[in-house]
Amino acid sequence: MGSLEQFKINLKGLKESKTSFSFSLDNEYFDAIGATEVKGGTLSVALEVCKVANVYELDFHIVGNAMVTCDLCLDDMFLPVETSQKVVARLGQEDAEDDDVITVAKDEGVVDVAWLIYEFIALSLPTKHVHAEGQCNPEMVKRLKELEAHVEADEDSGDTTDPRWSKLKELKSTNKE
Repeated sequence: MGSLEQFKINLKGLKESKTSFSFSLDNEYFDAIGATEVKGGTLSVALEVCKVANVYELDFHIVGNAMVTCDLCLDDMFLPVETSQKVVARLGQEDAEDDDVITVAKDEGVVDVAWLIYEFIALSLPTKHVHAEGQCNPEMVKRLKELEAHVEADEDSGDTTDPRWSKLKELKSTNKE
């Protein structure tokens, strides 16, 4: 498991101005974070932290490709990612999150952005992950079509074991008319 130490930013050590950070994300990062939806990828993160008094504006810009599982054929696929997000952090009594404001304990003064970055990546992806037309695993697509044809044949044959299904089919056919 890789280290996520580089994603811990000491807010108390920042000057009253803008400070820039950059991170390169690879499969090691996703393994270390324990990612479930995004399995890997190659992404670049540019983070600019603007400090004014005890308020810190964190401006993230993330670009690259994320590896996810295709919902249809279950093979890995890459999806492009480009997102910009802002989060406000402030120093307070204890760590807390409220909407877009993160409160960081004054005595520690360190914010860990590793999970924030992962969330921004995951939220930027479409809800449905499917290869482009013709790019899915042909064996899996063939098997799915066979199963779909088998299910349709079972529905057409009317061989239902539960009488409730026949009543539901009657209602369905009545609604079509």
